[in-house]
Formats: sequence, C-alpha cells, structure tokens
Amino acid sequence: MVASELSSILDPQSFRVEVPDSPILHLATDSRRVADPQGVLFFAIPTRRNDGSRYIVPLYKKGVRNFVAGAALSGELRTQVDALPGANLWYVDDVIASLQRLAASHRAQFHVPVVGITGSNGKTVVKDWLLQLFAPGGHPVASPRSYNSQIGVPLSVWQMESHHDIAFFEAGISMPGEMSRLQAVIQPTVGILTNIAASHDENFVSRRQKLDEKLQLFIHSQALIYNSDDAAVRDAVAAVLPASVQRLAWGSRPSDALCLLHRQVSRSQTTLSLCWRRRHRFELTIPFVDRASTENVMHCATLMLHMGVQPAEVARRCAGLKAVATRLRLDEGVNGCLLLNDSYSLDLDSLAVALDFMQQESQHKHRTLILSDFVQPDHTVEQTLDRVVSLLRWSGVDRFIGIGDTMLCNQALFVPFGGECYATVDEFLRQCAPDTFRDQTVLLKGGPGYGFERIVRTLRQRSHETVMQVDLSAMVHNLNYYRSLIRPTTKLMAMVKASSYGAGKVEVAGILQYHRVDYLTVAYIDEGIELRRNGITLPVMVMNPEEDGFDDMIRHRLEPDIYSFRIFDAFARAARPHAAGGPLPVHIEVDTGMHRLGFDESDLPLLARRLSEPGCPMRVVSLFSHLACSEDPAMDRFTRGQISRFTHCCDRFKADLRRDDLCCHILNSSGITRFPEAQLDMVRLGIGLYGVSPEPAVQACLQPVSRLVTHISQIKVIPAGDSVGYGRRWVAPCDSRIAILSIGYADGLSRHLGNGHGRVVVGGLQAPIIGSVCMDMCFVDVTGIDCREGDEVTLFGDTALLQQMADAAGTIAYEILTSVSPRVKRVYYQE
Repeated sequence: MVASELSSILDPQSFRVEVPDSPILHLATDSRRVADPQGVLFFAIPTRRNDGSRYIVPLYKKGVRNFVAGAALSGELRTQVDALPGANLWYVDDVIASLQRLAASHRAQFHVPVVGITGSNGKTVVKDWLLQLFAPGGHPVASPRSYNSQIGVPLSVWQMESHHDIAFFEAGISMPGEMSRLQAVIQPTVGILTNIAASHDENFVSRRQKLDEKLQLFIHSQALIYNSDDAAVRDAVAAVLPASVQRLAWGSRPSDALCLLHRQVSRSQTTLSLCWRRRHRFELTIPFVDRASTENVMHCATLMLHMGVQPAEVARRCAGLKAVATRLRLDEGVNGCLLLNDSYSLDLDSLAVALDFMQQESQHKHRTLILSDFVQPDHTVEQTLDRVVSLLRWSGVDRFIGIGDTMLCNQALFVPFGGECYATVDEFLRQCAPDTFRDQTVLLKGGPGYGFERIVRTLRQRSHETVMQVDLSAMVHNLNYYRSLIRPTTKLMAMVKASSYGAGKVEVAGILQYHRVDYLTVAYIDEGIELRRNGITLPVMVMNPEEDGFDDMIRHRLEPDIYSFRIFDAFARAARPHAAGGPLPVHIEVDTGMHRLGFDESDLPLLARRLSEPGCPMRVVSLFSHLACSEDPAMDRFTRGQISRFTHCCDRFKADLRRDDLCCHILNSSGITRFPEAQLDMVRLGIGLYGVSPEPAVQACLQPVSRLVTHISQIKVIPAGDSVGYGRRWVAPCDSRIAILSIGYADGLSRHLGNGHGRVVVGGLQAPIIGSVCMDMCFVDVTGIDCREGDEVTLFGDTALLQQMADAAGTIAYEILTSVSPRVKRVYYQE
C-alpha cells in the first residue's frame, strides 16, 4: 500500500499528500516504539491526558513522513505540522476509527481462515497454543502479546501478509458497544469464546449483557467454538447468534461436537478421553494439570478437528504443547547487573518489544543484548539481520553478543555495537567471563534449543530461596485505572516511599517515569538520591527531610516537604548559597486534622509573608494535606471537614502569595475513588498503585502487584505428641507431615503468624503456619497435601491472601508489604 491509496480509506476531513508513492509498511501509535522510520504511518491518538499530535514534529525529525491526526488539531502545533515539508498528512474526525478502517480494509484482502478469540480469561493462552499447534507445516499469524484492544486489534490485523494461511486474533472489551468495532476489523470466519467471568463486570448491567456483547464478534462468523457445560454461555449463544453460525460445542454432553468422556490427572500431566462427532474416540495427553489448561486445550482441539486435522495428529501435537511464557523476567545479575530474561519467544516483533522495555530501565547507562540465531518468516537472512541492526541502533545497545553460526558469519555487521559472536553457548561461556559484565542491563533473547538458561544461571546473582515477584504490567494497569478516574488536567503524584511499598523503588520509579506520571514521592532523602543515581529525572518530593541532608538534597534536585518554621529556617540557610539561579522548589504541608506534620492554618499568613520577602531562596510548588480516614464511610463527615478546611487554606494562601499557579492536593488512593470532587490540581496515588483497596468495587478493578513465594526446604513426618520449633509451642495432635520453609522473621514474616494464626498456599491448598516462626525458617502443617521438597509455596499473591495475612497478624496490608526484608530478592515481570 502507498500513501495515495489512503485518502479513500481514512475518510479524512482534509489531507495533503506530497509523496504519493510513499510506502505504508508499519503502523505506529506510540512514538517511543518507532524503531525504523521507513514506511511508518503514525496515528496521533488523543487521550484524556495527552495528545499524540505532540510527537509528530519529533517523529518527523527522526524520518517519519506519514501522519494521521485529529481534525480538531489547531493553534501553533497545527501550524508547525502543516509546515513540515515532504510530509503526508491526513486530518480525521476520529483517529482510532480511522486506524480501524485501515486495518479492516487490509483484512478484506485476505481469504484465509481467521479465528477470533474472546472471553474473560484464557484468550492469550489459547491464541499462543494455536500458534504452536498450527505452525508445523503452516504459516500462521497471531496477535502479538495481548494486543486485544480497540488499538491493539488493528495493529495485530495489519500483520497479515500474503504467505499466511491462517490467523488468530484476540478481542477484548471493557464497555458496551465496543465489540462491533472489533468485529469489523477482525471479520472472523471462526470464533472461540473461552469463558465468561467477573472481569469488567462493573461496566455492564449484568453478566448476560457482557456475554451478549462478546458474542457480537461472531455475528457473521461461519462457526463458533464454546463450552456447552456453561449454561449461561449455551443460552446466550442460542439467543444471540443466527442459525447460520455453526455451533461447535465441546463439553460433557453426548450431543457436543467434541465430548469430554473422562479426565485423568496425574502429578505432571492430564489425559482426556474424547469423542469427536459421536464417531471418533481418542485420547489426548497434555503436560499440564490445572483445569484451565483442560478448557484451553479443548478449544484448540475442537478447532483443529474442525479444520480437518485427524484425531491422532491432534493428540500428537497437543502432547508437545509448551507453557505460554507471557512475562519478561527481571533478575539481579552479577556485579551489579540487571538481567532481562526474555528467552521464551524470538522473532523481530518480540525483539523490538523487549528492547523497548530495556529502554524503560534507567538503572544503568550501558546496555547489552545477547541474541541467538533465529528465522523470521518471509524474510531472508540479510533482511532479518538488517532489521536487527536497525533495532540495535534505535535502542542504544552498546554491547552486542551473538550466538550461532549465522551471527558468527555476519559479525562485521555488529562492530558498531561492540559486536562479539560465538558459534555456541558453550563457546561463549568458555571465552566470556562473568567479570566482563558489570553495572549494565543485559537482555537475553535466545531461541529454542540454544541453552540460554545456562547463560542465565551464570550471570544471575545467587540468592535466598524466598522471592518477592513484582508484576510491573499489573502496576501499569492499576495506574491507568486511577488515571481513568481523574480529570485530564489533574496531575498524578505516585508514592514510591518505603521501597515502593516493598516492591523496589528504582524499578518501580523507572516504570512510572516511562508512563509519564507527574511527580514521585519518597519518605527520606537517601531514597531520592538513589533514584537520581539510577537515572530517574522526574520531580521528587521528600516528605521527611532531615536538616543534615539538605545539601545532598539540593545537589540531587530533590524537593522538600516544609512542614514547620524550624524546617523552613533550616532549609532557607542551606538553600541560600544555591539560589543564584532562582529560588528552589519546596512543598508546604498544612495540618487539617490528622495532627502528624504540617503548619496550622493560623501559621499560613506569616508563612506567606516570609516566602514573599525579597531574597527568599524558596518557591512554593504545592500546598498539600493528609486525609486521616478517607477509606472509612463512617468518617466521611470528618473527611469532608478536612477537605473544606484545606480548600479554604488554599484560597487564602494563594491570595496571600498572589499566586494562581499553586498546585494543591489532598486526595490519597481512597480519596481518589470516594471524593472525586476534591481532585484539585493533583492527587497522590499510593497503596492503590500496588493493587490494594479497602473498597470491594475498586479492588475488583485492580490487579495484585506483589507475590511473596518461598520453597519447601525439607518435609518431615512426626508422630503424635512430638513438638515443633522453639518453645515447643505446637504439639502434633496426630501423626503429621510437616514442611520446613526457607522464610522467617528476618525476611519479614511476622512472628504473630505462628502457632496456627497464619496460612500459606501449598499445592493449591491453604496450610497453617505452626510453632514459633524462626529467624530464617518456619513450619507448616501439610498433612493431607500433595507436595514435595523444593515445591513453591505462596505466602501472599492475590489481595485476599494478603488481607488474610494482615488480619492474622493484627495489622494492615501496608505493613505486610513494607515489612518484606531487603534480603528477599525482588524479581520483576512485564507482560
């Protein structure tokens, strides 16, 4: 496709095509992810808080020449864009709708099976398993990662090329009316409805309304695959879809197209006895034991049988299914390195995604990529390597290590990136010592069979068996949820104090900076200094500044909370020698009823006068206060009183300072959801960012961020009457099976959780913590639970477990999260 063809598709209000033969090869909606400008068409999507049009001029300077922007673009920015020589411009009413129209037009050119997949859970697993199952002998294409939104779906469909013989696309919705737009883009010939669950229930009148909305994806399909054992799904399919859509049900009923006769689960696999079309009986074994995997493989098997694959071949392929690794893992490496392990899938798209994520990590200046040979469908070796070089140039990699014969033969291409190549992983490990990796971010992208897990073992920092797993994708989800609740003009300050509620301040701050929060807040000066030393450039407020650290604070551009005249005077003395370039930014805290820190309302007139004195070395950036009980409906009268007092203080203080630009903020996480009228100029997001809320309706919208896991060090069988641990505080009431876990109070496990008060999850079941919690270990009663030494144990993962642990310890979730010891390794994941 070339630029001259777009005007009839995009339906622009106005357009200018100066280079009509400009090729349109790639669609982009995020300026940060444009690696190679050649052939890029950028859609400048406006959002509630930003406008993609702001990035047209910077992208033009990088070489992009094709842009779609909103017709409402005006003012100086419109003038700048219109003045770009040689640029092709289309101004449209709705940028996302135009993106979808272009993708729908592209989709219409192909006459191959297109499978549309929707449902509440399992979409990505089913899609990725189908990709594994249809790859032998075929050329499938699928949505990258979880690209199932109004923007992600058209970007997925745009990947279709002439050599593809089948396509698998996910579709996700969160509001009524969205699915019909995605149906027009995907135009599925066959549909798969995975299941229906509680996610996004809050935006629908009923679960049935949401189910009916999802079924709109299949309204013009030839066939639909679904689980007929779910009565709600069965009834909705009968009511919503026309008779022209063939029902390919699977389930336990003999009339189902694929009938599940029996399910046998062993420790490491599941065997399914099946009957296809009441005629063909066969068995299928998968290397998974969970019920969700059974449901997912039933969808896949039904599609394969429908597509003409013989039952024996279906069974053979399903036996080789691999777990879907949907997360990129971050680990502490040797010599201060950070390892990004993404050795699960390898193609140009996944490489670009991983390099993009590496750019988000501001912890190190130096970046290393270790990459194996790989085959890119429909690309020659030369084309693939050219694209790799382009990605390296864009991503700022300064050390490249190639593994494989192709990399070795083309080592000269990678000289500008400090290229070194080896035929095998063995050769690399023999010749390249771990000491050559120091204070850098290392991304590992290895194809199947190359043995990159041995590189990971060599470069990974040895650690304690207890790990805090931090899901950065969940954190971004939570951030976006709260952003959806505030006005576009309201700024957002994110709390990263107490090591980001135990999640790790540097890594979390890097993600928040990438996603453009306005401010960060720490408790103490040393926390802010660590952020600065690791590449965080966002404004940082320090809530508890100490006088002896003011010089360091000023040197690292940190902004203090001034809460008393004593702190005011001390900071003024420290700031005066540094104020030649202008007054230094400070934040003023006022006490409206919490009575912790802050000026009294009666202090504000004098404070304003002192701030207004000639030569004052401080400039107030914001005025703020703390709500004492915003989460408690019984205290709403008190909270509203605090808000009223604060707004009065803001009005008076602004008038006294003669400042209209003062930023005022009082809302915390619960305040954002419960008192939206008090958003003012900025809100402070704390515990909600980490997936915890006392409000059930809000909690249902959040995703847990932190998961604390350990392992079973040893299992003992002890007779009735024997005791466990120090003080003999637990005596076995019967012959018992006891697991010793490698976590204790030095790791942050409260001693209050011993003696049966706390519980952990072992083998999917809850088990009580017994006896006294030791410094480095604890005991769990696993009588009747199928588990072995070395098995993983979850202390908390979902919010219910976290709250259960807090209740058992007589405390709050905040304390449980922030008490996890620094010696517990943090491992980070990103979808």
